[in-house]
Amino acid sequence: MNYTEQLTRYIVNFIDELALSGLEDVVISPGSRSTPLAVLFAENEKIKDWIVIDERSAAYFALGIAQAKKRPVALVCTSGTAAANYFPAVIEAYYNRVPLVVLTADRPHELRNVGANQTIDQIGMYGDFVKLFLEMAPPSDEAEMLKYVRNRAFRVMQAASEANPGPVHVNFPFREPLMPDLSLAKLWSKNESRRAEFFSGKKRLGEADLHSLSKFLSNHPNGLIVCGPQVDDDLAESVTALSEMLNIPVLADPLSQLRAGKHGKRTIIATYDTIFRSEVLRNRLKPDFIIRFGAMPISKHYMFYVNEHADVPQFVVENHDMVREPTNHKSHYIIADGAQLCKDLLPLVDADQGHADWLNVWIELETIAKNRLNEAKSPTLTEGTAVREVVRQLRSGDCVFVANSMPIRDVDTFFMPTEKQISVYANRGVSGIDGTLSSALGVAAAGKRVTLIIGDLSFYHDLNSLFIAMRYRLPITIVLLNNNGGGIFSFLPQAKEEKHFEHLFGTPLDIDFRHAVDMYRGTYELVKTKERLLDALAESYERETFTVIEVRTDRNENVAWHRELWNEIAKRLEEHAKLH
Repeated sequence: MNYTEQLTRYIVNFIDELALSGLEDVVISPGSRSTPLAVLFAENEKIKDWIVIDERSAAYFALGIAQAKKRPVALVCTSGTAAANYFPAVIEAYYNRVPLVVLTADRPHELRNVGANQTIDQIGMYGDFVKLFLEMAPPSDEAEMLKYVRNRAFRVMQAASEANPGPVHVNFPFREPLMPDLSLAKLWSKNESRRAEFFSGKKRLGEADLHSLSKFLSNHPNGLIVCGPQVDDDLAESVTALSEMLNIPVLADPLSQLRAGKHGKRTIIATYDTIFRSEVLRNRLKPDFIIRFGAMPISKHYMFYVNEHADVPQFVVENHDMVREPTNHKSHYIIADGAQLCKDLLPLVDADQGHADWLNVWIELETIAKNRLNEAKSPTLTEGTAVREVVRQLRSGDCVFVANSMPIRDVDTFFMPTEKQISVYANRGVSGIDGTLSSALGVAAAGKRVTLIIGDLSFYHDLNSLFIAMRYRLPITIVLLNNNGGGIFSFLPQAKEEKHFEHLFGTPLDIDFRHAVDMYRGTYELVKTKERLLDALAESYERETFTVIEVRTDRNENVAWHRELWNEIAKRLEEHAKLH
């Protein structure tokens, strides 16, 4: 049997097993050395292939699909710097717990470390940022090797999905000729090799630990539940039920998926970042304990609150190891499924209605802050008022993808609890501005109706990914908040150093983005009023292609408006607290 047939059957078995293990999407960037993988993925009818030229954009696009589908997505690229361009998205996937299967083509062993063209050391190139690395054996169609390749495919899919999901890396050394033989008979027929079965269950606390924890919670009435970024759809119902039973508030990050949906929201506190901007209230609202689900919340002022009450016991709930707890305070770690933990605690905790005063204080503060944030006006559209109107217009079933820096913080401030079913996404693993547009397009490619809220620097940083929107006619609404530079730095101490601020941090772009949108055949509109913003949003939701709605703002005016609003609310809250 010739090498081409060996190569073909070897890769066919690998891809077939990926499909059997649940792979639905692969994102391929063109290249020669990856020909066997690319061509045979294209031949497989069970797996949808997406072609993205730029590997960095491709990786973030795959990340978005995986976030939306909550299942692994494969990446395919050629050797050399192509694989290196995946690195930022691989790091994001690792820390954001998103399953990716990274398949890199490589030169054969005899061409490594001898100066061969387009050859770098790809062995373990992503270091500690992947859950698993495999260097594949050279292609062969011997029966044992076909079993081997299927087992490897099954293993990488499970490694990407199990425990804390994340990226895995598989490196394929390919000799020439690279083109597989598509004329082979029964190419995709059932093989004698069989995949293994994988059984997994939810982690639960033992009975003794549950009783100990429930006793502690029942004996300390002024507790807090905090829900940071997380993706478990089952958590909302169970955690709000537990909070109702304990009469304690739930501080819900916008990425916790608790601010939107049909679950009860009486105990949900969405304005805690605004509340914690008052040092007086941070001191007054000292809890008996904190139990946190998900990652650390976005709010910097929540971190101030935790640090100022370092003696307060904190329970950090994680499904598996790799605990996310940056405060290093008096923390206890609970390794269990969060939703199941809440369900197990419900029949054990002591529901004492006399503890309702603590919860009522939070609800009153939430009501005051929420009402003022909802009614805040400005002479022109600010980033805050624009974000508030955008999230209000989201429809049930929609998704919103939020860029880092100012957009995610404005969403934290202005996204109020709603009965509408809305999913909120962001790349908060390492919170970079790169790849945001690509990731949002990935969510859209998964069949979701997406509104992206993004600043001008993040938009420019990933501008070439508009090619994906054009090529695949993805109906995404992009709200571009253009303050002509790095708006978040205007809120930071760097802004006080006027001599170098604009040059090093403000970094104005002075770009007319209309031309870029035209180049990629999208619809563009610059809006200047709230009324026109609302109309433009409604019109964009009816289109089958992408729309960019630009809102131009002034950085200095934006800072002044935010600070004036926050200070006014803090004053109102402090006055209310004095009276009660």
